[in-house]
Amino acid sequence: MKVIAIGRNYIDHAKELNNPIPQEPVVFMKPDTALLKDNKDFYYPEFSNDIHYEAEIVLRICKEGKHVSQKFANTYFDAIGLGIDFTARDIQQKHKEKGLPWELAKSFDGSAVISPLIPKEEIDDLKNLDFSLLKNKETVQQGNTKDMIFSYDDLIVYISKFITLRKGDLIYTGTPAGVGPVVIGDTLVGFIGEKQMFSCTIK
Repeated sequence: MKVIAIGRNYIDHAKELNNPIPQEPVVFMKPDTALLKDNKDFYYPEFSNDIHYEAEIVLRICKEGKHVSQKFANTYFDAIGLGIDFTARDIQQKHKEKGLPWELAKSFDGSAVISPLIPKEEIDDLKNLDFSLLKNKETVQQGNTKDMIFSYDDLIVYISKFITLRKGDLIYTGTPAGVGPVVIGDTLVGFIGEKQMFSCTIK
C-alpha cells in the first residue's frame, strides 16, 4: 500500500504558511514506514529541531482505480480515519528555499499517525465532518471537511490521473489552520466529532 498526502487543502492553512492558494491539489507521498498506528509514541527525530503536527482526515481506498471519473469517485473509498502528518518544518523550509523536493521533511519514519478507520456508512455527513486536535488538553486545530478546497472526490479523480490507486492505499486529505510545533512530553489527542480517534505522546 502507499500513503498519498495532500498539501494546502484548506485556505486558512495555506495563508498561515504564506503559501498561494493552489489551483490544483498539491500531492506528495509517504512510505509505509511512516505509518504510526495503535496510539504508539512518536520519537522526536535527531535531524530536526522544529517538528510540527498537522491533523487531517484520511481516506482508505477500497479498489483499484486509474483515470477515475468524477461521478464514480465516491465509490473508491470505504472508510475514513484521522491522522497526523508530522512535518520537519526546518527541513521543509530549507528545501523550499532551494527549490528542492520536501519529501525528507514529510516522509520520515513515524511521520504519519493513523487512527482506527470508520466505515463511511457509519458517518452521517462526510462532507460536513468536524475534527479537532488537542495538544496537552488544549484545542489547537479545528476543522470541517466542508472547508476543503478539493473534495474527496476531486482528490481521487486528480490523483488517479497520475497514480493508480489500489485497495488499502491511504489518502491524507490536508490540514486546517492551527498547525504548530511539538516538544518532548507533549500529548496529542485527535477527535472526529466527539469521538476520540487517537492519542500520541512525543518522546
